[in-house]
Amino acid sequence: MKTSQSPIKNFLFLSLVLLYPTGAAMAVETRCGWLDNPTPANWWITDSQATWIISVQGGFRAKGMDNIEEPKEFVKTNGSYGYSCACMDVVSNSKQKRILSIQSVEQLPLKNCQTDQSLLRRK
Repeated sequence: MKTSQSPIKNFLFLSLVLLYPTGAAMAVETRCGWLDNPTPANWWITDSQATWIISVQGGFRAKGMDNIEEPKEFVKTNGSYGYSCACMDVVSNSKQKRILSIQSVEQLPLKNCQTDQSLLRRK
C-alpha cells in the first residue's frame, strides 16, 4: 500500500511546489492613475509609485488589453490619442515596471486624477 501511495504523494508534492511560486508571483493589484495612449499601441499607467508599461508598438502587449474601453472623459494630445484617468486590477512585474495582464479597468472622472495629491498634475 505504501508503494502505490508514494508516487501519488510525490506527484502532489511536486505539483504544489511548482504551482506555489507561480501563484505567489501572480497577485492581482490595483493601480490608479493617468492612463496614457499617446500614439498607436503605446499604453502606460502612471500611479503614485511608478509608470507601468502596458503596451509598446511593435513589441510587448499585456494580456487583457480588450478590458480597456473607450474612455468617457479623455484629453486629446495627438490627434485621437491622449490620456484619461483609471483604476486597473492588474498583474505586474515590479522589477520591469510592466503590466503583464489586465483583469479589469474602471474609467474615472479626470477630476479624480487631477485632485489626487500623489499624482503629477496635468492640465
